[in-house]
Amino acid sequence: MSKQRWLASLFLLLLVFSLAALPASSPGHTVNYQVENRGITVRVFYGENDPASYSEYEVYGPGDEIPHQKGRTDRNGCVSFLPDRPGIWKVKVWGESEHGFHGTDVSVEVGEGLMLKGFKKPLVATHLKIFIGLSLIFGLFGLVTLWRGWRARKGA
Repeated sequence: MSKQRWLASLFLLLLVFSLAALPASSPGHTVNYQVENRGITVRVFYGENDPASYSEYEVYGPGDEIPHQKGRTDRNGCVSFLPDRPGIWKVKVWGESEHGFHGTDVSVEVGEGLMLKGFKKPLVATHLKIFIGLSLIFGLFGLVTLWRGWRARKGA
């Protein structure tokens, strides 16, 4: 084999290997990803073991009128978002259970460093025992009033 033929074969072989090393698709058509250990997650549920699965939601940043994010909760009723500035973020969730349509607004306070600083629970959630106690008192009062009225009509 002559030296020119050997050099041509080597050049052709290097050309084939260099073309094979190129990515299969152009950079504009690749999908990249990055996993980060940050963000906020809100879990929405009807009862302890009844998550608001696949419910529609919208996330609004501080002062935003257009949603920062829209979608559906996951199977466990979770909404996760990555805030881009501190302040009060609003998460609005609309769910439908076997009892009908339900909705809730969650206010999440994001502090410096874009970490969770706090969140506001609805009045019923923070004072549930008081609401249940008052409901029982009014319910018993109503039953006693009905019973007395029934006895008064029966005796008349």
